[in-house]
Amino acid sequence: MLTRKVRLWDINAHITCRLCSGYLIDATTVTECLHTFCRSCLVKYLEENNTCPTCRIVIHQSHPLQYIGHDRTMQDIVYKLVPGLQEAEMRKQREFYHKLGMEVPGDVKGEACSAKQHVDPHRNGETKADDSSNKEAAEEKPEEDHDYHRSDEQVSICLECNSSKLRGLKRKWIRCSAQATVLHLKKFIAKKLNLSSFNELDILCNEEILGKDHTLKFVVVTRWRFKKAPLLLHYRPKMDLL
Repeated sequence: MLTRKVRLWDINAHITCRLCSGYLIDATTVTECLHTFCRSCLVKYLEENNTCPTCRIVIHQSHPLQYIGHDRTMQDIVYKLVPGLQEAEMRKQREFYHKLGMEVPGDVKGEACSAKQHVDPHRNGETKADDSSNKEAAEEKPEEDHDYHRSDEQVSICLECNSSKLRGLKRKWIRCSAQATVLHLKKFIAKKLNLSSFNELDILCNEEILGKDHTLKFVVVTRWRFKKAPLLLHYRPKMDLL
């Protein structure tokens, strides 16, 4: 069977950010033209522009940040192709949180543990003692782990109704994955309020309507930066200006 080797240099143009010229980190794609950049680079760029940095197509006249989305598939490809990139990025993030005296988010901790498993040296010969200790640790873990959420980063949210046409939620405080989207929240609210369609809802942050494809992490970074938890979101019937 013939195999063809491809050098990383040959595909760099497809896995690097046009804004910083580095490998994609937290890859984010423009929905209009499907060009991809680092999230931090693109968000900073769109603070003063409304066009794609590559093809100059107008993303949106007034709210371009609502028309970009996290590209998990692309980010996974970049991490698999570039040796050590993911571990280096996780290390930088941990150092950043430690420097600010903040708790390291769950997803960063999870990636760190995964990376540690990959760099463990291959063991030969006597392995009974190590295997036994690993087995004991695995058996003890469920007893010590009282967090029933996934290991990724979590976001605390307060969902308030700002329209007299809808009732408030009985439980307005929720905690969910930072990778959940505004669309997930719409479906959640619609189900709790027995609405016929989640498309009848708008979700707002700071009185600005959020795009359905925005992740909660993106909302926190761009709309709730430096503010204390929980993330305060309002919901109302679509096009309700009251």
